[in-house]
Amino acid sequence: MHKAINSKNTLLKSMYSSGIGYLKRNAGILIGLIALCVIISINSPIFLTQKNLMNVLRQISNNLYLASGMTIILIAGGIDLSVGSNIAVIGVMAGTLLNMGVPIPLVILACLVTGVVIGTINGAIIANTTLPPFIVTFAMLSILRGFAYVYTGGTTVRIDNKAYIAIGTGYLGFIPLPVVYLIVVLLIVYLILNKSRLGRHIYAVGGNEKAAAFSGINIRRIRMFIYIFSGVMAALAGIVLSARSYSGNPVAGDGAEMDAIAAVVLGGTSMLGGYGYIGGTIIGALIIGILSNGLNLMGIDSFWQIILKGIVILVAVYVDYVKNRKKNKT
Repeated sequence: MHKAINSKNTLLKSMYSSGIGYLKRNAGILIGLIALCVIISINSPIFLTQKNLMNVLRQISNNLYLASGMTIILIAGGIDLSVGSNIAVIGVMAGTLLNMGVPIPLVILACLVTGVVIGTINGAIIANTTLPPFIVTFAMLSILRGFAYVYTGGTTVRIDNKAYIAIGTGYLGFIPLPVVYLIVVLLIVYLILNKSRLGRHIYAVGGNEKAAAFSGINIRRIRMFIYIFSGVMAALAGIVLSARSYSGNPVAGDGAEMDAIAAVVLGGTSMLGGYGYIGGTIIGALIIGILSNGLNLMGIDSFWQIILKGIVILVAVYVDYVKNRKKNKT
């Protein structure tokens, strides 16, 4: 009994100290986030209402599912461009199975297994060849998106199952269910990266793959794991998005991979691998989500939002470049 309590207290203390560390490491973007909130709240009194804040959290949850997997992948020195198209395939599959009368648990299981299969294909090719992850996952992006269009003929698959729709629109108390799932996902990623041998191996592979191989780390297994995990996160995002939108749409998730990468890089994870924290990714996703929400509240044209999002990505990548150049000089 005492051991269990001590173990729990140790974990809480560790998470607290890690949280303080995240705040110190990400002080710059945290200040930027606060400044952004102040500017938007001045221009829109609706911004700080509970309803709007819960809406923001619901909106960024899908991006953070993807960004959680992307954080692990970028730390390991990879990239996954197929997650957006994965969302489309999962949504179309869920809608089709539900309309065939398949029970919801089996639909969810089929979607998650499909995410595993897609991740396994990506991981197997990348782990067993010298093909760049960018090329492999870009090809998968095209294949999956094309499949979603061919299967549906470019039309939307309607979802009328209220129990399934509740997965994306329901609440636990006043907290949206997608946010509840997100809390679980973020805790899992935190434990993987900070409390497991697997996490240490992921950092080692991203930091120096040859040194990691010489130290006995199975590079292929790490590659397989990170892409399978990313595939599952994309499947989860596809399930939640299709439930929220009442449909499986072949256009769903278009550009979602860019939002995920932007959140991860903006949060301080290096695109060269070996460095990154899930805490930074959370802040990065909040900045992107709050920026989009604030611009909508202020009536800014959606086309300008695309331009601003591109600028944010460019700035984040440039900051990462400068940090790595300074690190290499030292």
